[in-house]
Amino acid sequence: MASQAKGRLAQLAQHFHISAPANHQVNRAELSPTYFLPRAATIQPNAEAIVHLTANGKTLRRSYAEFADRSRGLAYYIKNKGYKRVGILAPNTPAFLESIYGISAGGALQVGINYRLKPVDIHYIFDHAEVDCIIVDREYVHLLDGFNPKVDLLIDDDTDYVEGALAGPFDNAILEGLKWDSENGAKGWEGLQMEAGHEDDLIGLAYTSGTTARPKGVEFTHRGAYLATLSNVIESGLNMQNILSRKRAKYLSILPFFHAAGWCFPWSVVSVRGTHYCLRKIDYDYIWHLLHTEGITHFNAAPTVNTLLCANKSAKKLPEPVRVTVAASPPTAKLFEDMIGLNLFPVHVYGLTETYGPITKGYFLPDWLDLPPAEMYRLMARQGHGFIASKMVRVIKPDLGDTVIDVKKNGQEIGEIVFTGNICSKGYHKDPEATAKLFAGGVLHSGDLAVWHEDGAIQILDRAKDIIISGGENISSVSLEGIMVRHPDILEVGVVGVADSHFGERPKAYVTVQEGASVDEKEIIRWCKQDSGMAGFMVPREVEFVKELPKTETGKIKKNVLREWARGNTEAR
Repeated sequence: MASQAKGRLAQLAQHFHISAPANHQVNRAELSPTYFLPRAATIQPNAEAIVHLTANGKTLRRSYAEFADRSRGLAYYIKNKGYKRVGILAPNTPAFLESIYGISAGGALQVGINYRLKPVDIHYIFDHAEVDCIIVDREYVHLLDGFNPKVDLLIDDDTDYVEGALAGPFDNAILEGLKWDSENGAKGWEGLQMEAGHEDDLIGLAYTSGTTARPKGVEFTHRGAYLATLSNVIESGLNMQNILSRKRAKYLSILPFFHAAGWCFPWSVVSVRGTHYCLRKIDYDYIWHLLHTEGITHFNAAPTVNTLLCANKSAKKLPEPVRVTVAASPPTAKLFEDMIGLNLFPVHVYGLTETYGPITKGYFLPDWLDLPPAEMYRLMARQGHGFIASKMVRVIKPDLGDTVIDVKKNGQEIGEIVFTGNICSKGYHKDPEATAKLFAGGVLHSGDLAVWHEDGAIQILDRAKDIIISGGENISSVSLEGIMVRHPDILEVGVVGVADSHFGERPKAYVTVQEGASVDEKEIIRWCKQDSGMAGFMVPREVEFVKELPKTETGKIKKNVLREWARGNTEAR
C-alpha cells in the first residue's frame, strides 16, 4: 500500500513539474530589448505610451496595452508569413515603433533606413540586406518604384483609423495577426520571441549614410542593443518616475528612429514605461508647443537642430528643465550657454552607428559650478568618458595599423578615438574586409581625432579628413567653428580647407546669420582677427554667406558638400 501511495504521489507531482532544457540556467536569460514592451504593458497597461499627430491631422494617444497588442499582432503576421528580414521606410510614426518590436518578436531582423536617401541608395540597401518585406509609409512608397517586385510591401497610412474600410494595409496586417493568435490557442506574447535564441544573434542592421562610399550595414545584436538601452536610461536620466507628482519620462522623438535604431531610445523609453511623442517631421514651432503644453522631459538632437530650436521665434524659457541628449557633431560652448538659458539642459554624448549611438558622455561635475561661466561651458563641450556599459574610451596614435599605442593625457597630443566593450557592434554585414579594418589592433576605430586630457576626458578636434593643414599648422575646423559662432550675428558655421598656393591649405567659412542680422564678410574677418582671440593662422581669408548649410539626417554639416562648393560645384548636395 505504501509503495502504491508513493507511486500516485509521484504521478501527481509530475503535473507540477516544469521541465527545462538540459542547458537551462536559472540565473541566466538571453538578453533582448524586445522583452521591455510586454513587461511594460504588464506593469502599467493604462500608462500613455504613444502620442502622435497623424498624417490626417488627428492627435493619437495609445496606452501600453494598445501598443503591446498592436506590436503582438504585427509579430504574428510576420511570423506566419515567414519573413526573415523586414525593412522599414518611414518617419517617426507609431507604425515605426510598433515595427521595432513586432519584427523582432516575429523572429525577423529589422532594417530601418533613411527615407531622405536617393532611391538608388534605398534600393541598394534593401537589396544588400536581403529584405523579404518592407513596411513603408504611404508618403514614401514612390521611393520603391522599380524595386524588386518579389519583396512584399506593407503600407502604413499613418491615420487614426485602425480597422474598417479606412484602415490601411499595415493596420489590417495587425488585425490579421491578432485574429490568428486568438484562433490558435491565444498564446499572446508567450508564442513569440521576447528573448533572442542567442543574445549575440542579430536584431537588426543599421546602415551608415554612405556620403563617400556605398552605405555599410552595421550589425546590431540583441545583447548590444539591450546594454546600450540600459546605458541610455542611466546616462540620460530616463528613469525619473515620481509617484507623488505622477511624472514619467516624456520623450520627444526629434532624432530619427532609423538613425542607429534611434540611438536605441525606442527601447530605452519603453524600458522605463515612458511616453513617446512621435514626430513625422521637424517643425520648430510645433516642438516648442509640445515643450510648453505636454511637459516633455527629454529629447535627443544634433547641435545644429538645437541651434535652430534656440533661435526659433517661439523659443521661450521653460518652467522646468528638459534633458537634451546632444550628439552627432561636436557642439560649441556657445550652444550650451544658449540652451541652458532656455532651461534645455544638455547631456553631451558622443558615438557612432558602429557603437549603437552614444558611447561616451561629458559628465557634468558639481565643482564646475564654481568656475567662470565661459570655462564651465568649455568643459561641458568635451566628449568626456566611456558609458557605463562600455570600457573607458581611449585615444591612440593614428595610422599605425594593428599597433595600438595611447597618446599622452596632456590635452595636446592628437590621436584617434577608439573603443572596446559591450556596446561595440558586431561588424559590417557581408563585408569582412571593412570589418577587419574597423577592428584593427583589437579596438573599434572611430576615425575621429581628439586630445586626451589629464582627467581622462576626450575632446574631439575633427575627423582626420577635416583637419586643415595650413603652412604646417594643424587647424581644427571644429575649434574654428566654435569660436566663430560666438559672433553675435552668426547662427551657424561650417569650415573646410581650400587649396592655397602659398600655405597649401587655408580655411574657408560658410555661415548663416541670425534673423534680422546685417553683417558683411569684412566685418566677420575683422572680428576674427581682432576680437575673437583666435590664433592668426586660423583666421579664414574667405567667408561666404549661405541661406542654409547642407546637413545629414541627424544634423551633421556635410563637409564633403562644402568642399565641393569650394571647388565651384554649387549643385552638389
